[in-house]
Amino acid sequence: MIVNGTSKITASHRSRTAAVYLRQSTLVQVRDNTESTLRQYALGEEAVRLGWDREDVLVIDADLGLSGKFGQVREGFRDLVAKVCLGEVGAIFGLEVSRLARSSADFARLLELARLTDVLLIDDDGVYDLTNFNDRLLLGLKGSMSEAELHILSSRLQGAKRAAAERGDLRSPLPVGYVYDDEGDCVIDPDAEVQAAIRDVFAAFAAGGSAYQVVAAFVGRRFPLRAYGGAWAGQLRWGKLTHARALAVLSNPCYAGTYVYGRNTTRRRVQLDGSVRTSLTRVPREQWPVVLHDHHEGYWTWADYVAAEAKLKANCTHDGARPAREGLALCQGIMFCGSCGRPMTTRYHHDGQAAYGCSLSRADHEATPTCRSIRADIVDDAVVAELLATLGPGQIELALATADEVAGRHTRSHRAAELAVERAQYDADRAERTFTAVDPENRMVARTLEARWEARLAALDQAQAALNSAREAKPALPDRSALHALAADLPGLWHAPATKDRDRKRLLRTLISDVTLLPEPDRARARVGVRWHTGATDELALTRPRLSADIRRTPAAARELIATLRPDHSDEQVVAALAAAQLTTGTGRPYDVAAVKWVSYTYKIPAPVPFRDGEICVNQAAQILGITADAVYYWLTHGRLDARKDAGGRWCIPWNDQVEANCRRQIDTSGHLTPRPTTPPLTLPGEVSVQQGAARLGVVEHALYYWIRCGRLTARKDVGGRWCIPWNDQVEAACRDWITHPEQFMPTGRRPLPAEAARPGEISIPEAAARLGVLDAAVRYQVRIGRLPAHRTPSGRIAIPWNDQVAADLRADLDRPKHPGPTGPGSHPLPDTTTARGELSVQQVADRLGVRAGAVYYWTARHRLDAHRAADGRLSIPWTSDNEAAGLQLVAQTMKSDLTTRTPTAGGAV
Repeated sequence: MIVNGTSKITASHRSRTAAVYLRQSTLVQVRDNTESTLRQYALGEEAVRLGWDREDVLVIDADLGLSGKFGQVREGFRDLVAKVCLGEVGAIFGLEVSRLARSSADFARLLELARLTDVLLIDDDGVYDLTNFNDRLLLGLKGSMSEAELHILSSRLQGAKRAAAERGDLRSPLPVGYVYDDEGDCVIDPDAEVQAAIRDVFAAFAAGGSAYQVVAAFVGRRFPLRAYGGAWAGQLRWGKLTHARALAVLSNPCYAGTYVYGRNTTRRRVQLDGSVRTSLTRVPREQWPVVLHDHHEGYWTWADYVAAEAKLKANCTHDGARPAREGLALCQGIMFCGSCGRPMTTRYHHDGQAAYGCSLSRADHEATPTCRSIRADIVDDAVVAELLATLGPGQIELALATADEVAGRHTRSHRAAELAVERAQYDADRAERTFTAVDPENRMVARTLEARWEARLAALDQAQAALNSAREAKPALPDRSALHALAADLPGLWHAPATKDRDRKRLLRTLISDVTLLPEPDRARARVGVRWHTGATDELALTRPRLSADIRRTPAAARELIATLRPDHSDEQVVAALAAAQLTTGTGRPYDVAAVKWVSYTYKIPAPVPFRDGEICVNQAAQILGITADAVYYWLTHGRLDARKDAGGRWCIPWNDQVEANCRRQIDTSGHLTPRPTTPPLTLPGEVSVQQGAARLGVVEHALYYWIRCGRLTARKDVGGRWCIPWNDQVEAACRDWITHPEQFMPTGRRPLPAEAARPGEISIPEAAARLGVLDAAVRYQVRIGRLPAHRTPSGRIAIPWNDQVAADLRADLDRPKHPGPTGPGSHPLPDTTTARGELSVQQVADRLGVRAGAVYYWTARHRLDAHRAADGRLSIPWTSDNEAAGLQLVAQTMKSDLTTRTPTAGGAV
């Protein structure tokens, strides 16, 4: 290689990298044109010969097999431009500058960057210095010529392809089921198995009407596929028929015997990253540039292909289509709500019933007051009856007469198109004869006649296209006898068990465009509008079936008769009257006493007055005595008050002054209805009450009650039932010894768990209390607050998993001063932070009010006193003036013992 202009290469250029850029437009060129590839690799040696070190020569061959046109993603060219911008490149070597880019935009940008960074371009023609205006102008011309050359070559190739396609000679990969014979013609594949598979696809589509049904028909069956390119090129392979492959077969016009060119076109889009992506876009059938019918033998006709195309488009749900599907709801997909205007969805229930509902509007909160749901069978039956009535013999005759008139119109228009073709043919033939008669050397006349002939041929093509459109638009009318037979047998065919719901829906949609549920305020009725494809409309009035609740509801006549008779008659007499009137319940059963009572209870019909003279009811007695009705019921059930029950079970109490006096005596002697006054116990000298003893010892009162119950403390009860304890120094010393040694607190009985319910290592609460030497209540408290794990046995007893660790942890918890165990309120005071806020414990509030702690717990549980519960479970009461006033008022109410309500006493009793 002899390079001109080597004097332009300087030491500055040689100090930088020499980039050798390699590119071939296609992989086929890389595979076949190996000599060109070798020549480009040899440019590295040329760079060494021109003075570059071998390690400074960079070969960029990442773009082999990629075109240099605009928008092509070329990593090698991108890296080259990046290195030029960084100033790392001193010269770019190429077999010819057109290898760098076929696009003027890319080539001009590279030249400008090379000029700014002082980079040389070197090819077979010489060395180009971009800082030199003449070199830059020459390279610009070369880049434009390279792009023009690519355009000219592409135009020639596309023109040749279009010309061959218009003759039907342009060969392209054939779909499975077709092959090229020895003469290059397209023929059906001679393989019988392949032919059967392709024909079965179209038969399954004719039967099922969708690509999904075609795929379902080929479940468990192989389908052929002919591979093009790669290791399997030209070979026939068998596999599973997928939905995409089924759509490809059904939408390919080649199977209709039609040769088509230009079904797809390329579109370029600029991506966000600036790259250009090329994609294929389907061209509408009306815009196909070349369509040659009857080009080869087809598996079905062109009319079948057009009908299948329309059916597939109608099956495409993402475009808004609502095709016929499985299911017994015949109006599915064509049912609309007349109130909100939106399509009604179909819902299937567990019992097999279907319903149309306006669920879309309800989900979007756009439902109107008259949006309704309706059972599908009610609408379907009415619409089907209207359809079958429309398809009667009389309607068929009228339809055929109308079709004859339409066919006559099409025939007249078809005849006019034929005459137009004849005239256009005559004009074209005449223009041809005139052109052939002229002297060829007279070019001025020949040129005019040639243009006139071409215009006449274009007019002939337009007339022929208009004739073909008129022939395609002509309706295909069925045989009259077949239509009459179909009309006579249509009801039987419709209701035949072999007829599928999908077929019924298709027939229904053939004539009916849509069905609308019209607004109807009366929920017992419905109005349905039917719109036919002809534009005609019908309105159907329907009656909704009664709901199960309405069917079971008591008839109005029976309800009125019961309301009239029951206040003055017994239930047996009412039952006899209902039987005489032949009235039954909503379920059809004859009335009995229980049914009459239930109707009376439901509709608030009063019963006969059961009281005799001198008798009152329970509520009246409670109101006279000033007590609750529960106390009266207690006397009645325990024989303390005489009364009788009527036939309806109501208490009838004979009432006089003597009965009232007896009741008031029971109230005076009742400890619940008349609470005892909070007076101190009647202690003798040397005796103390339980509260006084607990206060002296600083323990809770339950500890003293426990010692009395165990027999450790001697005590007696006064006339009011309160314990009085003989007290001296010896008794007090014994009690303090028991407090100092808590292991002496032994329960009265251990009550171990049953052997069949206890697991190994589990004990009961009394056993745990005995081992720890505390009360059962302390253990229960630990279980309740979750500090002691436990579970309930099937018999309801609490079982505690026990070991040394559990016992040690529990003892440590019980020994804490804050533990509310049997050691009294002084041993577990509230935290200082709580006391600082002016809050008191339950025992402190009880001491200030002079009541028992149980009353304070009761009032806090009923929210009569404000209280807070700490994390350890203890209650703290904010002692404000309002809380103190509320507590004193509760004490006063307890002393007054209001008998009209269940007032708690100081001990929390009711």
